[in-house]
Amino acid sequence: MGMPAGKWRGRLFCGLGVLGIGVFDRISHGAGAPFYSVPVALAALVDGWLGGLVAALISAALLFTSPAATVPPAGPVEAISLLCLGLIAGWIGQRDRRQKQYYQNLAGQLSGVYEKVQANFEGMKRAERLSALGQLSAGLAHEIRNPLASISGAADILKRNQDLDPRQAKCVAIIINECQRLNGLLTNFLNFARPRPPRFQTVELEPVLDNVLALAGHGIRGKAVQLQKRLEPGLPLVECDPEQLEQVLLNLMINAIEASPESGTVELAAVNDGQRVAVRVIDHGHGVAAAHVDRLFDPFFTTKEHGTGLGLPVAHQIMRQMGGSLHAQKNDNDGMTFSVILPVKHSEP
Repeated sequence: MGMPAGKWRGRLFCGLGVLGIGVFDRISHGAGAPFYSVPVALAALVDGWLGGLVAALISAALLFTSPAATVPPAGPVEAISLLCLGLIAGWIGQRDRRQKQYYQNLAGQLSGVYEKVQANFEGMKRAERLSALGQLSAGLAHEIRNPLASISGAADILKRNQDLDPRQAKCVAIIINECQRLNGLLTNFLNFARPRPPRFQTVELEPVLDNVLALAGHGIRGKAVQLQKRLEPGLPLVECDPEQLEQVLLNLMINAIEASPESGTVELAAVNDGQRVAVRVIDHGHGVAAAHVDRLFDPFFTTKEHGTGLGLPVAHQIMRQMGGSLHAQKNDNDGMTFSVILPVKHSEP
């Protein structure tokens, strides 16, 4: 690491000061001797006790070699005084710098702690909102599902009637299709409100990721999007629910494919992070506005034209139940990166 430019300028100034005072001392026949203390003190402040000691030794050498040093005892006394000044001023300067650095480090640590507290606070508020909304969703889903099943059953009975004209048959088909769509939406509500408990197994990640890539390949729908896999060698076994993990990753992969341009790429990467494994889904699509990134896991928030806004919240809930987490981040250039963080060993709550 190079030395800061300010320190080099300080050293140069002190060196020129010592030499200038030495020249003045010779011209003035000893009148410049008291001024040696100025560059010695400055050198001590710039470089600590070592810098002060060097400047004091140079100044003492100039004092002893000065033609005007006609009083022998004065030279050693002044030299010792300069040495003491350099050492003491240097020690004080170093102590002040250490204290300043200590308080700067402490301020940085406090800033990091404050950011973590804010993040935890926001997470608690989100969890509280999700809990309240989950209970409401579960109640509504059960209340709506019963009449919806009756409507769907009645439409199925009507569909069996051979006397329906084409317009009536089309209306019955619309009823059945819309009932199925609403039933799927209610299923998402229930998955969000009360996702099933994970069934933990110790698994290898690569087969799980291969299944996700195979299933995601069917969701490309004519796009020339390339799916890539990048695994860090030596990934550990992970305790997780492989079925739920596939569900989460497949959701992220399909979102990435839909957001990608024609002939784009979507990467599924996994890296070892000590006691955790990070699985990342990386795309280079249109991305999400920076103001919306923090809202991606809020229920019913969506940037899609026909989205329900429940896919990512459900995935977030599943990862929390598995003891992991799900994060979204904008890429530097374009697109998004969604990171699934899994602990290698599941710990009971």
